[in-house]
Amino acid sequence: MNPIPQEKQQALVDRLMQASGGSYSPEVRRRYFITGPQWAVAYEGQALFHAPTRSPITFEKVIEEYSRIGVGYWCTHDTDVIPANDLFTPKQDEAVARIKSSLSKHGMKCSMVTTETFHHPVWAAGSAAEAGDVREYANRRLENTVSIGHQLEAQYCVYWPGTLGYSTQGAIDEMQTLRWYADGINAACQADIALAGKYKRHTLKHCLEAKPFEPQAEILLPTSDAMLSLIFSGLIKHPDMVGLNPEYLHELMWGGAPRASLARALLCGKLFHFDINDGYRLKHDVDIAVGLVNPLDWLNVLVLLRSHDYNGPFNLDYKPPRTTSNYGVFAVSLPSAVDRFITLWEMAGEVQSDPIIKEATDALKAGGAGANLADVNSIVEANKELLSLHELIGNRLFQILIGANRGRTYSL
Repeated sequence: MNPIPQEKQQALVDRLMQASGGSYSPEVRRRYFITGPQWAVAYEGQALFHAPTRSPITFEKVIEEYSRIGVGYWCTHDTDVIPANDLFTPKQDEAVARIKSSLSKHGMKCSMVTTETFHHPVWAAGSAAEAGDVREYANRRLENTVSIGHQLEAQYCVYWPGTLGYSTQGAIDEMQTLRWYADGINAACQADIALAGKYKRHTLKHCLEAKPFEPQAEILLPTSDAMLSLIFSGLIKHPDMVGLNPEYLHELMWGGAPRASLARALLCGKLFHFDINDGYRLKHDVDIAVGLVNPLDWLNVLVLLRSHDYNGPFNLDYKPPRTTSNYGVFAVSLPSAVDRFITLWEMAGEVQSDPIIKEATDALKAGGAGANLADVNSIVEANKELLSLHELIGNRLFQILIGANRGRTYSL
């Protein structure tokens, strides 16, 4: 193949995307509670060792493109759209007004707001630092974000305490730091109660997001289970208002099973919000788009959520690869991520209704006949053949994933 002229490269990308097929219309995509973060598609490709590979884009452009593609909800960190120095000033009010106007113009809604408590130098020792003025500022920021959320008619507020930890052992008092962090969540909830009354709205759902490592060497709340322990510790004054926003990759990074973590959150009634992406165990937070690494695991995750009536948002917390251009973000990366999620969600519905899986799972629950409960060997004999159904179910899940249940075969 000859080198491709620059002026023909976008056309090639478009043609191959169309040839790939499997895409859904914007109308179909809007049926799902899929939320698009400002930070995901505005990510410029920078990282610790990497310079940016894409140019900046405005929140107006992000909202416009989400709407065009068919994502119905937008969310943001406070400083993704309002520079830190403009917070608490008339410039903040101007930015919020522009956001409301852009959302209205494109038929979008704001689903969630979150506070950046990890990037600015003020968070060098975290949002629950020893210095009282840092903690007071952190509480103001959290309360301010709740206010922005009400102004934008959001439903959720998310907290990622990425700097809540340490690099040097013995440098902090973990017990005190956790108490100070809980004070911040309490301040946000108290502000929310007052603001909900002012705006005549329901209070927001406050969601804690865990991450096992990065950016601190040791994290105080590394997993969703750790977050649950904080919620139920007695330190949170309004535990009914506070739940979880697990991230798929964050649960995978430490070697855990995202499906099991989500199940524990469901059992506690605390699965409020879910960040969707993909990646690798025991690696860093690469935020690959959903289904590109672990599609079978993703299918199983969505079977769990469908089976237990999860109705919260699916937030596209991923990073378009550094190799993708600004044009490619909206021509390839975003629509393909949305469409893979929808396909996996609908496949999960097929799993639920599949007669083979249903008969196999029903048989396992029924157990074998003829066991003598006074004889352990009799119990083993009564059930041992049924246990082969575990692997049979796994094979059937694979068949559904590749479409073999619909007759797809390969010629040799």
